[in-house]
Amino acid sequence: MKKLTIVFAIIVASFASALSADAQLRFGLKAGVAINSLHFNESAFDADNRAGFTGGAMIEFTAPVVGVGVDASLMYVRRNAQFMEQNEIHKDNRDYIDIPVNLKWKMNLPLVNKIVRPMLFTGPSFSFLTSRRSAEEAWRNRKFDTSWNFGAGAELFSHLQIAASYSVGMTKTLKSIGATGSSNIEGHNRYWTVTAAYLF
Repeated sequence: MKKLTIVFAIIVASFASALSADAQLRFGLKAGVAINSLHFNESAFDADNRAGFTGGAMIEFTAPVVGVGVDASLMYVRRNAQFMEQNEIHKDNRDYIDIPVNLKWKMNLPLVNKIVRPMLFTGPSFSFLTSRRSAEEAWRNRKFDTSWNFGAGAELFSHLQIAASYSVGMTKTLKSIGATGSSNIEGHNRYWTVTAAYLF
């Protein structure tokens, strides 16, 4: 997965450089809801979906004819989690600075392009923990987390973008530190994000 992320970054950088002369460059503000769940390597752990929130700024490069481009965002994210171990409930609320970078394709619909354009996107997110590292006494959050996004949405009236994405954690985000009886229990993030962005 790390190699995949590096290759993706090289492709994005090359693609953005190639588009720089003709691409449309836009900035915007983005906010939304993040619905998070933890996926453990032990079947004895059961996690619930918990809602958090996100907000920040984004930048977008798009080739005007083909509709293919790149976007990147700088987001503050609150990811809430709740999971059960042996009938004991653990809560873990984490704050991150999140940097998603996506390849994006906006579909051209000749008659309605100015009103609505469907879009697909995919790419990695790089998350930096800004809240406390310990989740209660038995768990520790990692300082850095990487996930991969798959999303779809629509651009309305050439300015408002509504999108939903599902992200799969590629690195371990949570690890037991002994009180659970095992130091090998680890959790990965799995989360849905629904956002609205206004681009100027």
